[in-house]
Amino acid sequence: MKLGARLIPTGKASLTWGALLMSAAAVAGAPPPPLFPETWIDGTLPQEPVTQVQALNGDTFVIRQSVQTNFEAPFLYLLFGRDKALLIDTGAEGGAIRPTVDRLIREWLAKHGRSDIPLIVAHSHSHGDHVASDAAFRSRGNTVVVGLKPDDVATFFGIGSWPDQIARFDLGGRALSIIPTPGHQAASIMVYDPRLKILLSGDTLYPGRLYVPVNFLADNRASIDRLVAFAATHPIRAVLGAHIEMTRVPGRDYPHEAETHPDEHRLELPAASIAEPQAGLREPLDVPERPQVRDHFIIVPVPPRAE
Repeated sequence: MKLGARLIPTGKASLTWGALLMSAAAVAGAPPPPLFPETWIDGTLPQEPVTQVQALNGDTFVIRQSVQTNFEAPFLYLLFGRDKALLIDTGAEGGAIRPTVDRLIREWLAKHGRSDIPLIVAHSHSHGDHVASDAAFRSRGNTVVVGLKPDDVATFFGIGSWPDQIARFDLGGRALSIIPTPGHQAASIMVYDPRLKILLSGDTLYPGRLYVPVNFLADNRASIDRLVAFAATHPIRAVLGAHIEMTRVPGRDYPHEAETHPDEHRLELPAASIAEPQAGLREPLDVPERPQVRDHFIIVPVPPRAE
């Protein structure tokens, strides 16, 4: 298996071909083709790179940290606009994320005949497996690292009424929606990109165990309700979260801290999955560690947390 990522072709022809493939799959009643051309690194080979990169287009890169460096194996997202770039999350302990990000930025700059671009480092939320390389980016030139508290996030993105307001954050010809989604963690956000019609959903929705502290159940329910309302008026091609913890067998996850992920679920979830937690969160979930198993994720109530 070739571990190096292959870039998805860009341009009108490739977009049209992709649309034709998706239409054909829909007509045939089959699931749409995978969003990514390469198999993600999953720890099953004796050696694998520290990170793997796959591109959605020339301005959008998905980075996976190897499960061999940390069992969390998180996914990070690097988006470029004309005026600035946005990195969502900096990975878990054991990873070396900055060299990969620096390389991608150098390559993007060279392609566009430029010498520099400001980098914003934000977070899907502030748990340790998403902020471990923050220090490496704080020392990087022309870079701003957004703080980890809800007030920090709200202030930076101009969210006047947290968590009810959705903010517009323009990278320069690429305006993103910043959607507060507290519940899994107090400072959780999602990011919607209308250019690619993707929703970057962090740990709030992904093919894995959706941990919800029992003292934040009301917050999580409200966040999902707002998200469902948002999705009803915005086209979403795919939901891309921060982990894969499910196998391809419906409802079956990997053991906690699994060292390999053979036969992984796809990273991407369909737009229809956005409404699934809404019903699940209405079920009794006040007993910690009694999971509610669904085909593509498992809602896991956990004991109260401070944030």
